[in-house]
Amino acid sequence: MEEKIASEKQVKGNLIKEIISYIETLIIVCFCMMMIFTYVLRVITVYGDSMQNTLQSGDRVVISQLSRNYKTGDIIVADAKNAVTYDNEGNLSVRAGLGITIIKRVIASGGQTIDIDFKSGKVTVDGNVLREDYLTLGMTHLDEGAFTGKYPVVVPEGYVFVMGDHRSVSKDSRSLDVGFVPEECIRGKVLLRYLPLKNFTLLEA
Repeated sequence: MEEKIASEKQVKGNLIKEIISYIETLIIVCFCMMMIFTYVLRVITVYGDSMQNTLQSGDRVVISQLSRNYKTGDIIVADAKNAVTYDNEGNLSVRAGLGITIIKRVIASGGQTIDIDFKSGKVTVDGNVLREDYLTLGMTHLDEGAFTGKYPVVVPEGYVFVMGDHRSVSKDSRSLDVGFVPEECIRGKVLLRYLPLKNFTLLEA
């Protein structure tokens, strides 16, 4: 009888240890996931039509907050709190921007030269015409005034020139309200779209 009681106590003790171990593992996993989605990855919801047809309003995407080198074709999320352009003397001029978070495609980065032929709609970076297969809703025909009469322009170091994929509705670096986007204002680079599930897509360039 005493052996049976001792055995039951041992079983209960082992069960309690297993439960405690499971809880500890769960806490560690939750902590790691929290750290990952705080400092490494972030989930963003797309609002607006400026990235159609690549991204639709309501899509959910995952961005990497570790990326620091941005290249042509990358889709980024940034805070457009300031608009940076060139003044008449060729110096950088900073004014209040849109004051919202934007999601756009990097067309050129620091040190690169961008030119736009608004008649043909062709975009050139460092003398090479971009092949923009993602443009399904029209080419780049709209000049929004940020660099009118100044193209081609050299993107200053530490900045990127961005545009949406739906060029006729996108408010981007062509606009006086956006201009060059400081890299320090970039929240991260879009890695993938995970919702809706039927449109799951890897988006890293």
